[in-house]
Amino acid sequence: MTPEIRFLELGLELPPAPKPIAVYKPLVIVGSLAYVSGHGPLRPDGSLIQGVVGRDIGLEQGKDAARQVGLAILATLRNQLGSLDRVGRLIKLLGMVNSAPDFYEHPKVINGCSELFAQVWGPDKGIGARSAVGMGPLPGNIAVEIEAIFELD
Repeated sequence: MTPEIRFLELGLELPPAPKPIAVYKPLVIVGSLAYVSGHGPLRPDGSLIQGVVGRDIGLEQGKDAARQVGLAILATLRNQLGSLDRVGRLIKLLGMVNSAPDFYEHPKVINGCSELFAQVWGPDKGIGARSAVGMGPLPGNIAVEIEAIFELD
């Protein structure tokens, strides 16, 4: 089953592909690798999920925010590549959580994105290397920012 078919079967709703808010490209292809710039938790209506995880929002809301970041990354991939089927596999995720000083569950938050990608590309191609770290503050007080590297077919 292709990633596009999985995507349709999951009934996912993508936000609009985010436009750069500074001097960078959302995606850069070098050889067979696609480097996706840091994305925030953009909703379909264009709003962002904001707040400090562990203070303003809880673990589950943070995980939902990370899933929403994953959807924003999917929107960029589709916009820039034309189809999710061009992606061969996920290589690496870097997940940054806007974290309270005493919040230590960063990996559980970033699982929101990782689980989504595993659903779209399957466990062999949708799970890659990963880092999940706490940061603060993130731009615009967004709850989560994630960047990714994919291998293209």
